[in-house]
Amino acid sequence: MVDEELLAGLNPAQREAVVSDAAPLCILAGAGSGKTRVLTRRIAWRVAQGTALAPHVLALTFTRRAAAELGSRLSGLGVREQVAAGTFHAVAYGQLRRLWADRGERPPALLDRKVRLLSDVMAGPGLGPSGTGSRVQPADIAGEIEWAKARMVTPSGYEAAATAAGRRPPVPMSAMADLFERYEQAKARRHLVDFDDLLSLCAAALEHDRTFGAAQRWRFRHLFVDEFQDVNPLQFRLLEGWRGDHCDLCVVGDPNQAIYAWNGADPRYLTGFRLRFPSAAVVHLDDNYRSSPQILAVANAVLDSSAPGLFDAQEGTGDEHAAHRLQAHQSPGPRPTVRAWPTDREEAVEVARAIRRRAGRSPWSRMAVLTRTHAQLLLFEEALRAAKVPYRLRGQGAFLDQPEVRSALSELRRRLPDTLLAEVLPDLREMAEEAEAISPSGGTAGERRGHLDGLHRMALEHLATDPAASLSGFMGWLRAALRGDDAVDSTDAVALTTFHAAKGLEWDVVFVAGLEHGLLPISWAEAPEALAEERRLLYVAVTRARVELHASWAKKRAFGARTINRQPSPYLEAIEAAVRDLAEGGTGDGWRRWVDDGRARLEAAQAGRPRGMAGAKADPAVLEALKTWRARTARATGVPAFVVFHDTTLAAMAEAKPRDRTALLSLPGVGPVKAGRYGDAVLEVVASSTPGG
Repeated sequence: MVDEELLAGLNPAQREAVVSDAAPLCILAGAGSGKTRVLTRRIAWRVAQGTALAPHVLALTFTRRAAAELGSRLSGLGVREQVAAGTFHAVAYGQLRRLWADRGERPPALLDRKVRLLSDVMAGPGLGPSGTGSRVQPADIAGEIEWAKARMVTPSGYEAAATAAGRRPPVPMSAMADLFERYEQAKARRHLVDFDDLLSLCAAALEHDRTFGAAQRWRFRHLFVDEFQDVNPLQFRLLEGWRGDHCDLCVVGDPNQAIYAWNGADPRYLTGFRLRFPSAAVVHLDDNYRSSPQILAVANAVLDSSAPGLFDAQEGTGDEHAAHRLQAHQSPGPRPTVRAWPTDREEAVEVARAIRRRAGRSPWSRMAVLTRTHAQLLLFEEALRAAKVPYRLRGQGAFLDQPEVRSALSELRRRLPDTLLAEVLPDLREMAEEAEAISPSGGTAGERRGHLDGLHRMALEHLATDPAASLSGFMGWLRAALRGDDAVDSTDAVALTTFHAAKGLEWDVVFVAGLEHGLLPISWAEAPEALAEERRLLYVAVTRARVELHASWAKKRAFGARTINRQPSPYLEAIEAAVRDLAEGGTGDGWRRWVDDGRARLEAAQAGRPRGMAGAKADPAVLEALKTWRARTARATGVPAFVVFHDTTLAAMAEAKPRDRTALLSLPGVGPVKAGRYGDAVLEVVASSTPGG
């Protein structure tokens, strides 16, 4: 391919990223900015210019799919010689197998799933039916071990590291450290290595075996890393082993899509790139070619309303800081919508109806439903199945393939083979409640509770049509209901997936559902860094949409036998403000105007009063009652009091004594989301504390 053809169709920033002579080079590529296009063209350009040799290029990705896409595009760009492209684990494993063969060593067997070995480990002394292991799933322990190994934490150092990181393991930290140690010992006895070991073993060999290290660094002289914001400390150590003292390194990433810190990733390798590599150049790609201007207005509002920022500016020199807004290059589209539904089931049904109404207008595969957790997807499975809409789950197996569902059905079949379904309902309920008692690690315990709740609900539904159903009959019904003709296994199907699993994908129409406090941000996200990651997670979900975006939440959500009142996610305020501004003919920056208007109204309410005298006309009894209510509400929801309402807003309420929602909305500091969340309670407090009210 002629060199100039490699630059055809690139905008100035993309062209700079492709042709730059800088080394190292950091490309900050926003969502929909064409990062894969730029990465592949940079490699092809370097090969065409003779500044890189294809057999000496190593391109690292985080999925096999991404590696395959990269290789396919390079071939299409005229790179005839094979470029090494693969995941960190795949490349490390290939190098280790060659090393073991050269040394004449018997290679250890690869443990593809930790769960099987951990099941044996957890059955050891002190962890049997009467011990900790009886209440914990091996998958929870595996997740915590993976976090530790990604951060290069050993069993002996686990407690200190986990405490410093604010981890919430599924068992007490001392027990977790013991399980970690037993797991490592069991692997050694059986001559096994897991996927994490591949990285640490390869890194150690690069560092300590001079011949091996020199050979690998000679072979791979030009390093390219995709999704660099997702690199963890162990992967960075391995990358440094491959790099040695060479500076030919190009990384591509987006700080605003850093959503895996809970799993060990450290976005500071990207945000502080020039701190580690002072001679590096940084190129920003801020032009979005995926989403409509209306969708980008919402996405920018989600990020811009974060305060003080997504990352500490001291992490880098400023170039890497996530402050750049995406610029739209697609045609205008419909305004995004925000809906509140009475219940979670109604939310799922209405989303399914909205999807069904689009039948024939576009392929099913161009639509998706995204939720924060896997467990939330079950209701949408049921609703789409009832609406005869084909769907497929992404990022996880089908419902019957979930480990806890398989385990529950297997246990019931073993203990109660010939039992009536009605008689095992208490067992199903107990299994779900036991799952809830486990402290979550990465959300798996909460998701397990959701799956078991779903199994219990399906049993009730089957009994409604067949009161005499047997357990074995129910299992047959489940397979027919979930694997039958209604759930079409087709590539042309609506995607059901989580925010995390949606990263890197895109659809014309996206429904972002279940946006409630406790789900977004997730209940255990308490530290500022965790809350910032939750906001970035919503940004990732929003930017998956090309043409239409629909956000929703439920005022009531069922958790097993309980139905709980819910509050909208606090992140919805910025979205609603942007949507209101778009409706008024604005550009979507309405959240800024909304904040400014609120401040102006506060100032107007205080006009003419000496400093510190705000609320001087407030009714003391009403103000005290409101403060008591606010303190109680803040404790119940686990947020600071000012997040509920600011002191000045309470003073304005105590002065105006609103009697209805309209009057409440006219006060400074009260927007539609907060009015929906707290309005009824505030009006009740004001009425009950006002003489004659």
